[in-house]
Amino acid sequence: MSLLTPDFGLFFWMTVVFLCVLGILWKWGFPVIINMVNERKEYIDGSLKKAHEATERLANIQKEGEELLREAREKQASILKEAKETHDTIVAKAESDAREQANKMIAEAKSQIEAEKAAAIREIRSQVAELSVQIAEKVIRQNLSSDKAQMQLIDKLLDEVK
Repeated sequence: MSLLTPDFGLFFWMTVVFLCVLGILWKWGFPVIINMVNERKEYIDGSLKKAHEATERLANIQKEGEELLREAREKQASILKEAKETHDTIVAKAESDAREQANKMIAEAKSQIEAEKAAAIREIRSQVAELSVQIAEKVIRQNLSSDKAQMQLIDKLLDEVK
């Protein structure tokens, strides 16, 4: 039972040793421990501050990236719009050039057709005139084979002239 109830001498020496150890710790141990705890706290605070700064920088970088992406999309849209306008202009010019060429070709074809038509009409008239002369010559030869028929034709023509 002496373990549960220590003697006065044992209690006295345990108290003296406790106070010595407490004094030594108070003088040299606790300041070192407190300094280490403060340094650790400052290191953690600095790390947290750096983490917040890094988070803010990352957010700024993301905003800048989104802004650049938006600008790139706007530039892409404007380039596509310009390309479409250029395409439309080129197509419209090609269509107008094609129309002009078609109209020019049609006008040339019409004038060529008119010239060929006039030439054909002249040719037909000359052939008709030649045929008429040949028919008239044959008719007159048949009708004027006798002197009596010739005299009748001359009289008739003279009557028409008067």
